[in-house]
Amino acid sequence: MAEELSFPTGLGTSTPETISLLGQDLAADLMGKVGFGELAFWLVAGRRPTPGEVRVFEAVLVALADHGFTPTAIAARLTYLSAPDSLQGAMAAGLLGGGSRFLGVTEDCGQFLAATLVEAGVERDYDVIALEAVRKAKAAKRFIPGLGHPVHKDEDPRTPVLIRIAEEEGLRGPHLRLFEAIGRVHPEALGRRLPLNGAGVCGAALADLGLPTDLLRGFALLARAAGLLGQIAEERRNPIAMDIYTTVDRNAVYEPRKD
Repeated sequence: MAEELSFPTGLGTSTPETISLLGQDLAADLMGKVGFGELAFWLVAGRRPTPGEVRVFEAVLVALADHGFTPTAIAARLTYLSAPDSLQGAMAAGLLGGGSRFLGVTEDCGQFLAATLVEAGVERDYDVIALEAVRKAKAAKRFIPGLGHPVHKDEDPRTPVLIRIAEEEGLRGPHLRLFEAIGRVHPEALGRRLPLNGAGVCGAALADLGLPTDLLRGFALLARAAGLLGQIAEERRNPIAMDIYTTVDRNAVYEPRKD
């Protein structure tokens, strides 16, 4: 007798009459009753978030949705210019640009803070832990994720707001506290002051919600998907991608290789 195959899932399934998601009837229990942010958290965490967790989580999504003409937005617009019949291609082009310089900092910071806390063990003097972590990173010539911003030189306006929201909801946990400590002590080790950036504080907040730190980039991409759709919608209303393309093309300098 042939072995019966089984592909278990705890997420969703459907029958001719019903759709089930997370153990709930999608139409009867979720639609109109659960927000998209709450559902996204629930799908990944495998548990329904509290109202406070939803507030912090959705504040993160809002903070990461759009930052103007970043490379991800430009990539989406130029791809849409080239292939207006492929909305999914334009969206994907923008999302594929989420890496260590844009969007990926959220995950990098969350993982850095989590690893630092594990290494610290029972020690909970956050300034002491932070100073040691910054000194080690400097000695290894590594960047400290979440520290510094190309535009906001003094303070990233998102950072204090997200910390305040987490505090109001009783969710300002060890990752955020360590991140704040890095902001206080890093000038002693680096000899200069840098702002705590929004992508980093989002990673700290998500880690304090108990979400897997190796999936945090996914939440940044989830947020940016909304921003990219907005960029493409604006490109349809007020196109600029052709100007970007022609500006680069007309200012290109051909320098043949001599080797």
